[in-house]
Amino acid sequence: MSQFHPLTVSQVRHETRDTIAVTFAVPPALRASYAYQQGQHLTLRAHIDGEDVRRSYSICSAVQDDTLRVAIKRTQGGLFSSWAVDHLQPGAVLDVMPPSGHFNVPLDAANRKHYLAFAAGSGITPILSIIKTTLAFEPHSRFTLFYGNRASSSVIFREELSDLKDVYLDRLRIAYVMSREQQDIDLFNGRITQDKCTEFLRYWTRVDDVDVAFICGPEDMMLGVSAALQAAGMPKEAIKVELFLATGATGANGPRKARAHAAMETGAHQNTEVTVIMDGSATSFTMAQDQESLLDAGLRAGIDMRYSCKGGVCSTCRCKLVEGQVDMDINYALEDYEVARGFVLSCQSFPITGKVVLDFDQAE
Repeated sequence: MSQFHPLTVSQVRHETRDTIAVTFAVPPALRASYAYQQGQHLTLRAHIDGEDVRRSYSICSAVQDDTLRVAIKRTQGGLFSSWAVDHLQPGAVLDVMPPSGHFNVPLDAANRKHYLAFAAGSGITPILSIIKTTLAFEPHSRFTLFYGNRASSSVIFREELSDLKDVYLDRLRIAYVMSREQQDIDLFNGRITQDKCTEFLRYWTRVDDVDVAFICGPEDMMLGVSAALQAAGMPKEAIKVELFLATGATGANGPRKARAHAAMETGAHQNTEVTVIMDGSATSFTMAQDQESLLDAGLRAGIDMRYSCKGGVCSTCRCKLVEGQVDMDINYALEDYEVARGFVLSCQSFPITGKVVLDFDQAE
């Protein structure tokens, strides 16, 4: 699961001016490795200007499609996304890690549930996979989607969503929310915020009629919508969140800098013996506490540990702490029950005991 495999790009489709949908051809020998669940993501790797660059992108196809497809949206200053949008063509080969992630719930054909989703911008990518898969697998369930964008021209997968609405006329409701394009109904103007969500729950749908809610978008939207849902009576465990852009995530190193500074002032550096179990083998190394994350130390020791964002967002570096203790700075990816069971994000974990054992194999 931690290995990259070279996959050939079979199709590149421009969904908007700055977003492409990329389909990969999966050879028969790797089909089992790349079987996915709705809402999961892929970590892609490319060498750009001599730099090893990795990014995670959500799968946007339904499980029933039997097609491995992701969406890549150009972001300001985004090295990988800009390169991909400008240069990726059919026939190109990218290193791709098998699917991972837990942004989903178990499905049952006998379910009669009402699912609610909030997405903003490229946050529609995993939501599309979830909606398509769920409505096809659960013929008695319904979905309501609130989808925020700047304007109609920036709506990703608009045509596909329209086709999906035609197929599931009675089971899929979609409300587009525009921040820079005036719409006839004032409720659907502006950004999706906590107050806006409260209005949706008052005039458009009721929490007591919803079984599960999915949220995918920027941090402020995610926190606001989650707060509105809980204030309206939805249990926290019924709310699934996926953060595609954490404000300052890639540079969110305040806590670690503070710890390192304190250790430098006191000269109190301690060493930790770290053992990493991955793909059935164990490798050990020694690192200083309060200096760097377990992931960075492992990479420096020559271990090909899996990672993508390094910001506590994507869960690619998820592993189980089977011995020792760590401080985890940032966590946008793990549920409370996963943390309680001992799972950590190695990119955000710093050892505080003399010995630490991380098992990546148990994380699958």
